[in-house]
This record gives sequence, C-alpha cells and structure tokens, in this order.
Amino acid sequence: MHGGVDVWAAATAFDRGTVAEDEARADAERKQVLTQFPLQDWPVLPLERYALGVETSDAHGGGTGYCRLMEFGTPHLGSIRGGSAAKHIMYRHNSGEWRMAAPLRGREPQDAWAHLRTQFLQAFEAVDRQDFDALDELDLLRFGPALVTKSLTAYFPDHFLPVYSAEHLRHFLILLGGTAEADSPAWRSNRRLLELVGSRAEFGGWSGQQVMRFLYRHHDPRSNRSKRRPIWKIAPGERGSRWDECREGRFICVGWDALGDLGQYQNDTELRAAIDRHWPGKNGGSLTLARRLLAFRDLETGDRIVANRGTDEVLATGTVTDSYRFVPDRAEFQHVVPVEWDTSHTQRLDRPQHGWRSTFAKVDPALFAKFTAPRAGASAGPDEAQQGDTTVALPDDVQAVLDALERKGQVILHGPPGTGKTRLALGAALALTDRADALGAEPRERAQAQAEMLRGDRVRLVTFHPSYGYEDFVEGFKPDLSATGPGLTLALKDGLFHDLCRRASDHPDQPFLLVIDEINRGDLPRVLGELITLLELDKRGLPVTLPVSGRSFRVPPNVRIIGTMNTADRSVSHLDAAVRRRFAFLPVDPDPDAVSGTIGPLDLAAFFEALNTRIARHLDADHQLGHAYLLRDGEPIATEDDLAAAFHHEVFPLLEDYCLGRTDLLHRILGSLVDADTGRPLQMSPQDLADALAAEFTSGGSGTDA
Repeated sequence: MHGGVDVWAAATAFDRGTVAEDEARADAERKQVLTQFPLQDWPVLPLERYALGVETSDAHGGGTGYCRLMEFGTPHLGSIRGGSAAKHIMYRHNSGEWRMAAPLRGREPQDAWAHLRTQFLQAFEAVDRQDFDALDELDLLRFGPALVTKSLTAYFPDHFLPVYSAEHLRHFLILLGGTAEADSPAWRSNRRLLELVGSRAEFGGWSGQQVMRFLYRHHDPRSNRSKRRPIWKIAPGERGSRWDECREGRFICVGWDALGDLGQYQNDTELRAAIDRHWPGKNGGSLTLARRLLAFRDLETGDRIVANRGTDEVLATGTVTDSYRFVPDRAEFQHVVPVEWDTSHTQRLDRPQHGWRSTFAKVDPALFAKFTAPRAGASAGPDEAQQGDTTVALPDDVQAVLDALERKGQVILHGPPGTGKTRLALGAALALTDRADALGAEPRERAQAQAEMLRGDRVRLVTFHPSYGYEDFVEGFKPDLSATGPGLTLALKDGLFHDLCRRASDHPDQPFLLVIDEINRGDLPRVLGELITLLELDKRGLPVTLPVSGRSFRVPPNVRIIGTMNTADRSVSHLDAAVRRRFAFLPVDPDPDAVSGTIGPLDLAAFFEALNTRIARHLDADHQLGHAYLLRDGEPIATEDDLAAAFHHEVFPLLEDYCLGRTDLLHRILGSLVDADTGRPLQMSPQDLADALAAEFTSGGSGTDA
C-alpha cells in the first residue's frame, strides 16, 4: 500500500493495451534516433550535429540536431523538456556565446566537445559491457543526467526505463517499496527502479514503455506537487485578443518574441539583461518580467492556470498538458505552452483584481477555489472532479515555511522591512493549527482568526527587545504580586517558552508554535541559554537541568519556532553561529506581484522594482522597500491620494533615515523627486506625483496587456 493505494493490485488490473498507440510512437521515435545518430557515428559526430543553437544542420548531414531531437522531437520516448538548455551540458546561446558545464569552461568549443563526446562514448561502451558502475565515474555527464539517461535508454532499451527525472525516479522507487538516495544520478536510480520492477511478478512481460505509462498514469509524482505550485493567471493577448486561437489550439501563448527560446536563459538576471537590451526605454519592471517569463517557461504538466480578459473576467481555467516550446514559425506570440481548457468556469468576478492588469499574475488558491466551485444549476466541467481538494492548497510561501519547520524545527524569516514576514509567520501558524481556510479570507476575517488562534493554547507571539532575558523566556525569580507581607517577595516563574513546552508535552499529537517577532533585537545566546542545544530535532526530548531551579526540562518534539528579523537592522551574518546552525533561514523578499496595478500612467510594480534596484545599487539589498508600504488593507494602493500619502509619509522618511542625512545619496535614489541641494521632496499635487514617478522610474511605459 502507498498513500492508501495498492500499487500491485493496480498493476495487475492495468490494461497494457491502452498504451499500444503511445508505445508504437515511442518505437518510431527511437528508430529515428538510431537512424539519424547511429552509435557507430558517435566517434566522429561533429559539434554542429549535437548542440542546440547551431543552425548548420544542412551542411552536416541534414536533419535535426541531437539535443533538439532528444528534447523536442521524441516526446513519446520520454520527456526531458522544461528548464534551461544547461541540461545539454553545452550549447550555443543566441548571443553567439558558447555555454558549457563548469568543467568545460575556458576550453575552445571544439576541444570541449571532444571531451564531452569521449564521455558519451565511454558511457555507451560501459552499458554495452553492462559495467553500470563505470557511469558514475564520468564527471561531465553528471551535468546533464536527464539527457544522458534518455540517450542510454534510446540506445539500450533493455537496460533502462524511459523515466529520466531524478525526482520522479526517487518517487517511483519509494512507491514500489525501494529506497532512494538523494545523491544518486538519474541513471543509477533508473537501474535500481528497473531491478525493482523486474523482481515483481505483477510486471512480468511488461515493456519499459508499459511500466512508464502505468507509473505516470496512476501515480504521477506531479499530481500532488501541483497542488502546492503557484496558480498563474496569463492573459491571452491584450484584452483577450488571442483567446479564440488559444482555446481552439489548446495552448496559451505570450509575446516578447525577440528574446528567442526562453530555454537558453539560465537565470532571471541573464533574462533581465536581454529584456533591457531589447527594450531599453523601459527601466522598471524588467526583473519582475524576467521571473514571470521563467515561471511560464517552467510550467509543468498538471499545473493550473487561468486565462483572463481585463481585471474581472475569467475566460477559462486550464491544466498544462506539456512543456513550454518556442515556435519561431508563428508570426508572433511565439512562446507557447500546451493547455487543456475548461470553459465551464467562464464568469465575471465580484470585484476587479488589480494585479490582473499585467500579462502574468499569481492567483490566490482560495480565489481559484471560489471561482472553480460548482455553481448552482450548472453541470460539472470536465476537470471538476480533480478540483475537489483545491481549497486546501496552501500558498507556496506558507508551504515553504511549513516544509522548513518539518525539516529543521525552527525557521527565521528575514528580509527588508515591510515584506510581510510577521504576516507570513502568522499565516504558517494558521495552517499549522488547522485554520488554513482563513488564509484566503477577507482581511477582517483573517485578523479575527489570528486573534482567536493567539488566545488559544497552541500558538504564542512575542516580540524580542534588548531587555528581554532568560527569566522571561525560560524561568526566573520575579516579584510575587500576590504576596501580602512586607518587603519584596520573589517567586519562581515559568517563562513563555517553558509554559509552551509544558502544554506541548500534555498534547504530543498536536503541533505547538512560538512566533518570535524581531528575534534579532534580543540577545539570543542569553535568552535561550542552555536550551539552544535542545532545539535540534534529534535532541528533542533529552532532559537538561535548569540552572535557576534545578528542575529537569525537555523541549518536546511537537514544538516549532518561527522568528522574524529585519535585515535593515541587522544582517543574518551577525547572529551567533550556534543560533544560525539550528535555524533554517528563509528570505522574504520584496514582491512586485503583490503591488501589481496602475495609478494613472504609473505601473506600480515597475516603479516598485525600479526603486528597489536603485536602493540596492546605492545602499544594499537589505535596505530595499517592502511591498507593504504600497498596500492598503492587503490590496495595492489604487488612488493618487493613497500614492502621495505612501510616498510622503512612509517611503520618503524611510529612505531619508537610511541615507543618514546624505543629500547626494538621497538624490541618486529618488532623482528628480527631491531637491538636489536640500534633499527635500518636491511638493506637487497627487496627480502630478504619479506622472513624476512614472517619468523618473518607468519612462511612462506600463506594458499592461490584461
């Protein structure tokens, strides 16, 4: 049994005839690989026939290049699509530069290819003599494990299964009762899975394709993970102009065609630089756009998306069915992701979503559940059955905190002021105490749920400060206000953490949580004392003798701690090393998505990103502006008056404090918004302020196409 499912019974009942068509296509694709790239040709295979980004195939025998064929031309043989082109170990970027794995850098392309080709040949020879351990000695191939494993499967189908993702292989190994090594390369895990399958009578006589199709059809590792992945809203062209094409073609497409294949970019900084080169007049929002385009590129099968028109119209919901592809044959909107659409969710929302003005925006899982819920009198859509548990999906940032707590026991959320660290900590607390439904509620309802939670017994919130000590946290002698005799009477009092641990010991099946706001403002070694050792999960339950009272004390396994710290006050590096070892550290960065919207000509997210770029350049990243400064009641500010209030009463005073009276530094950050001589903000009407901010930070270009 696995997760309530009898894998072996499912295998026995599986009709292998249902995959015959896919199996035939996979066999034809394998023959295509063997015909175009026979093993005997590999010793003299030219780089131009191997690598992506080299358009000289006609001069070298014709046909598709090897890497392109393996990634894009053989989907039924097993997928390795998604992510960047780095999976191919070496490729030519559209700039003309050769990108190579670390061991190859500094070599000339032909020399690097000779070295890489030799290792491919050594791998083929090792498998041919069934010396599979020799594969692990080929260091270069570890930089492209999926491509290598697919290559070995194509040439030696009896020795490998058509499963190439290391993560998926680990999932299947555990599913079938095996063990998964975290550092095992894909080919080794693949071999172990094949051996495990071969040991079971239920798979007797099955082909590798049949095994792969069964595993993905009934136990797809992406199905559970997709519930925790972001749900993206993607506009099909300005005002939905591409919607008919997308619906009929079963895909979603976006522009920015001049960037070329998004697979050639390995990170957001590289893609941002390309955006800035192609659109130099837009000096705000390019990093946000880069991150959104990479998220679009990396959409996975099973991911949910929403197609919209404007800020309040849902055209359809969709389920991603295949990986991103760049289609240069299209006249425009050449970035494409295949999608199965469900138009039964078409509707107008109760209120506009300000963040939907841009092409991409994250959709809150609670909102998604709301507009995908069955409507009275409406028949269920084709994907209604799989929507049943969407309401319990957690936002990815909350899930990341819970994962860190599970792994480490305590976590510190760190970042600039105003990024929502305390809100995130309390959100994780709501999820941990079975109140996840409050995460997507209206602000007043969420605040009420948080207040009720803090009045209960399982969650405590405390703010550290310089005078907070061990006696407040663990135990100490304090004035006994109930004493009636003369003079001062001291009594032993349990501290906040001592009290929480006592209650946690009485209820071992429930999680208990301590949220420490401004954790870096306290003297942590003094506050924690000897308990710092007991925070490690493998030392939970061990007794220590408290020095003040002499009592025995334990930290129960069901206690968790979340701390928050503003890096503008004190960086993570200043924390005591013993404290750092025992906490997981999660950055909470400024989020342009949270302030997506426009005020007059001002693209709020682009302004926010451009301002933070200047702050990071002239101060440092720890002093960037948090998105909370541009929010009202959890929503982006939407009026000129709110913008003026935020700028003059919050943003400017904060930056003035950071600059420590240096007028020149303040002027470099805010430019024409301040007087160059005095450093004082220019006085203007709220309407003119929006115009001035747009001119200074975004060149007036909003780039919206919802």
